[in-house]
Amino acid sequence: MKSLIGIIKKPCLTEKGMALQEDSNQLVFRVDPRANKIEIKQAVEEMFNVEVEKVRTANMHGKKKRLGRYMGRRSDWKKAIVSLVEGHSVDFLEEI
Repeated sequence: MKSLIGIIKKPCLTEKGMALQEDSNQLVFRVDPRANKIEIKQAVEEMFNVEVEKVRTANMHGKKKRLGRYMGRRSDWKKAIVSLVEGHSVDFLEEI
């Protein structure tokens, strides 16, 4: 993957993600499933102008969903938990 623009899709603004951001200076993102840790690190550093300490990733399986008698499935996705160097921070709620 050459382009760093399409790697980070959106931040995960959940209760757990916000708690990680406040307590541990970590950010949670939904990323492209083909992206590796090095590409995710470069993309976060370039987009938010911060230093990244480490990146942890997890492949999330889509949930089964049902509409009447029809069963379906949500898409699988990849989650990245990015630890920032002390002194650097990004606040998503300030932007809103």
